Amino acid sequence: MITIPIKDEEFHTVQGVITGTANDNRTAWRLDGAWLDKRLLPAQAQWEDAWEEYRNPSTRTPLIIFAKMKARKEYEPLLRLLVKNLRCNTRVTENDLHLMGIVPYPSTRKRVPPPESYPAFSTDSSIIRRLSVHFRDVGSASKAKPIGIHGAEIRWEIRQASPVTPADLINSSFCTRSPLTLEFDEDRRGETVWFCLRWENTRGEKGPWSELGSAVIP
Repeated sequence: MITIPIKDEEFHTVQGVITGTANDNRTAWRLDGAWLDKRLLPAQAQWEDAWEEYRNPSTRTPLIIFAKMKARKEYEPLLRLLVKNLRCNTRVTENDLHLMGIVPYPSTRKRVPPPESYPAFSTDSSIIRRLSVHFRDVGSASKAKPIGIHGAEIRWEIRQASPVTPADLINSSFCTRSPLTLEFDEDRRGETVWFCLRWENTRGEKGPWSELGSAVIP
């Protein structure tokens, strides 16, 4: 694991690389955006403001020195937590970690293989203007996802004509837990929604598509 530097100058450089890279890749790495925006980035901003004032000899009063120390004390634990999470995140490659100066965990597990099966699904139309798509691994009586699976990609569309391939369905949702629930407007009642699902593993690799299926909006 990266050693957080003791010297403020080195700490400032390291934190900028790690936090900046994580923020730039928050979507690709599926990081907690609320935590970044409400906790980490405000603490970083507080540190950087305090650090800039501290670096200026003309403003380096005892109060400024205290503010710098306080800002680092509040920011550093959050930075360490971010590093820990990045090392555990399967979407962050070893090369990504090295570029941030972070040493990856030793590889003790086999690589998660791409999904080979697909989700079987059923729809629940017991509530008006709502369709719930329940899914589980095909051929399995268990509701649990297969090992190494992060969730299901669900393609869907309201249409009269039967789709030929999943690519014909224009809407896409991702769901880590069954069911996916869709709400519709009143004027859509009686129309047909087509669905198709596939698994995605923890590395973002996708499996084969399920059969196409449909349900009528209640």
